[in-house]
Amino acid sequence: MPEQQWDTRTAVLDSCKRSVDFVTTPLTTGKISFSFSYYKTLIDEDALGHLLHALQGSTQAKESADLKALLAHVPMDGVETDPDPERVRKLIFKGYLLAYPGNAPEQSCALISLPAKKGLRASNETDMEFSVVGPKIGFIEDLDTNIHLLRAQLNTPDLLLKEIVVGSVSRSRVAMLYIDGIANDENVAKMEKRLSDIDFDVVFDTSQLDQIIADNSRTPFPLFTTTERRDRVVYALITGQVAVISEGSPYFITGPSTLFDFFLSPEDYFLPWVLGSFFRVIRIFGVIFSLFASSFYVALMTYHYEVIPKELLGRLIYSRENVPFAPFLEVLFLEITVEFLREAGARLPSRIGQSLGIVGGVILGQAAVEASLTSNILIIIVSLSALTSFVTPIYKMSNAIRFLRFPIILLAAAWGSMGIAMGVCFLLVHLSKLRSLGYPYTVPFFPVRAKDLKDSLVRSSYSVTGSRPSYLKPSKTVRYKPTPEKRSNDFDEE
Repeated sequence: MPEQQWDTRTAVLDSCKRSVDFVTTPLTTGKISFSFSYYKTLIDEDALGHLLHALQGSTQAKESADLKALLAHVPMDGVETDPDPERVRKLIFKGYLLAYPGNAPEQSCALISLPAKKGLRASNETDMEFSVVGPKIGFIEDLDTNIHLLRAQLNTPDLLLKEIVVGSVSRSRVAMLYIDGIANDENVAKMEKRLSDIDFDVVFDTSQLDQIIADNSRTPFPLFTTTERRDRVVYALITGQVAVISEGSPYFITGPSTLFDFFLSPEDYFLPWVLGSFFRVIRIFGVIFSLFASSFYVALMTYHYEVIPKELLGRLIYSRENVPFAPFLEVLFLEITVEFLREAGARLPSRIGQSLGIVGGVILGQAAVEASLTSNILIIIVSLSALTSFVTPIYKMSNAIRFLRFPIILLAAAWGSMGIAMGVCFLLVHLSKLRSLGYPYTVPFFPVRAKDLKDSLVRSSYSVTGSRPSYLKPSKTVRYKPTPEKRSNDFDEE
């Protein structure tokens, strides 16, 4: 083989060695030593141990003087000798071992097929981020299996893994992943420094790391995207973000994140862009309704009767004529009751929790109306508000929306529509001051990045979204080059 190909094969190994999960295992026989290079997160370690044990225990293998003689005693099929560099690059990400004599892959080498680590379990679906369309592969509590799931879809040596030990007592492994040549080096260095500077005793879950390394701990908003879906993490990596997961956790955190990342669903990209944009707008409108519906009811019924149409005003008066409480106490009673049902349903076994949520909500609502503790119109509003709070794909953002409803209700009870306006202003100022890994939380709207608006409130067609978000400052801005559509009409109209 030409010398240029030898150099290329060596370059393939050198590019893989940048990641800590790419290892080389030596094997010494009677006459010569061999090396096996592979990604430990892609192969079945039991099968590797069986292979090495078989070669070490074989008397004939111990007498082998070259690689081909050694391969004759490999107890499995699927051995390729002297593969070209492109073949090495392709198959090493499919769970193959590269075997070569000594430390010289430029000499004769071979690819050995091993059973791949499956990386799946019986209940491997994404429970909290379920979608109808698209893959449903989620992560589990084993760190190496989770990395295997990512490498199974990202077959590139540029996907680099760095491991950091965190926790003075737990000594937990924390993996940081990014794509070299795409992720900004400054972002990688920031994330690595924040993880290395953590002084904590026991790390139970990645969500703890999210709070510890966040730019601002005095906010209800999550500053890093938390996800259990593989496709969401892969999308974050190819756009230039950095992903982090700790040992024993099925959740990744990715960043830098923006406010609008929490309202994007992977399902948006598996549907036609018109439908994806429509459902995204519905999702954002649902969050706004959930945040302000109850507070508007309090403001209207307390201070602003004059803006209610006469046809609706009569029905509102009739529904509240026997209610002894002020609108503020009425809303507070129902909102707290809904939170009680949510928490009880989440803590009880799944079957009992579902029954409690449905039956308990219906019974309590009907009883509250018949006892004149609340109006039936408010029950409709609070029920819709509770329902729309779950339209956000990320559960942490849903919790933030649930919390923010209460201070806005208090402001509406104190100052009416002026109080709601004050709450909105405070909320916008607070959001504009937040940072995620040093980047503005409200980008691309503030500061404005016009080029990045095509995948924010709406999802544009793939023909115009070929570049990565500029606010992430990726090393490579072009993701793919859209080609113009070429349609041919094979139907003969004559």
